[in-house]
Order: sequence, then structure tokens, then C-alpha cells
Amino acid sequence: MKEEFTTQFVERQLVRGFIDGSLSTLGVVIGASGAEISIIIAAGIGGGVANGLSNIFGAFTAERIEEEMQIVKIEKAMLKNLKETEIYKRVRRRVLTRSLVDGASTIFGSIIVVLPFFFAIMLNASPFLATLVSIVLTTISLGLIGLYLGKLSKENLALSFAKMAAFGIVTAFISMLVEKGVHFALS
Repeated sequence: MKEEFTTQFVERQLVRGFIDGSLSTLGVVIGASGAEISIIIAAGIGGGVANGLSNIFGAFTAERIEEEMQIVKIEKAMLKNLKETEIYKRVRRRVLTRSLVDGASTIFGSIIVVLPFFFAIMLNASPFLATLVSIVLTTISLGLIGLYLGKLSKENLALSFAKMAAFGIVTAFISMLVEKGVHFALS
């Protein structure tokens, strides 16, 4: 039961981090899509790494506080300090694992978004084409996450795919509106 409990949390961090990394980086690359491909890549990777590090620190802080509150309750009930026990060490490792998984999956999600721009350089393709491929790849990746979640929750798989893919499409659409709006306002 403990193993299953920990696995559920790690899966949750993987999914959450991947969604965060892919959607936020999609917004970054669309926002930078008027620039040279090297700038789009730098913005995407820089944003993805910063987001991943932020998620590591944020998840670590939130998880640590949550776990520490539980430890304090147990300590009060047992009238014993648990800081030097194996239980406390396992809790600390669990917090660290969840944090690292969250951040690494965020960075992985951002890499998926940026990949088409590397291929665009190799194939001498336009930033516009790379952006379109990035949107499609991100949408499909999110849809596959939706399939996985649908399977876990026993939902209709097509609907689960469509819901997650829609997040990619909506994010891309809003990001394009922002990018066009900023260019219009500053022209």
C-alpha cells in the first residue's frame, strides 16, 4: 500500500510537471515566434529550465511543509521527537523525490515544445513552420497524457484525449493573440 501511495504521488508530479512545462513553454515560443530560431530556442529552453527549477523549489517547499505538519501531529501524539528516526528520513527522501520529479518533468515537457526548432535549423525551415509543428507536437503529447489519465480513471479515452489536447490548442490560441496584440500595440 505504501509503495502504491508513493507511486501515485510521483505519477501526479510527472503529469503536472509535464503539462506545466509544455504549456508554459508553448506560450514562450509562440511569444518569441517573430524572432530568429536561435532566439526562440534560447527563450524556450531558458523558460523551461527556469520553470523546472521553480517547480523543484516550489514543490519542495510545499511538500516539506505538508509533511512536516504531519510529522508534528505524530510527534505530539507519540510525545516523541521523530527528527532522527528512519521515518523522518524516508519522509525527507519522499519530499525530495517528488520535487525532483516535478521539476524534471517540467523541463522534459518544455523540451518537447522546443524540439521542432532544432529540426527547423537542420532542415532550413522557417520559424513559422517550426511553431506550427511545435503546437501540433505539444497538442498530441498532451492528448497522450489525456489517454493515460483516461485509462487510469476509466474515462472515455477519446474524450480524455480531446480534453487534454484542447488545453494545448487553447493555450496556443491565447498565446498567439497575446503575441499579435503586443506586436500591434508596439507598432
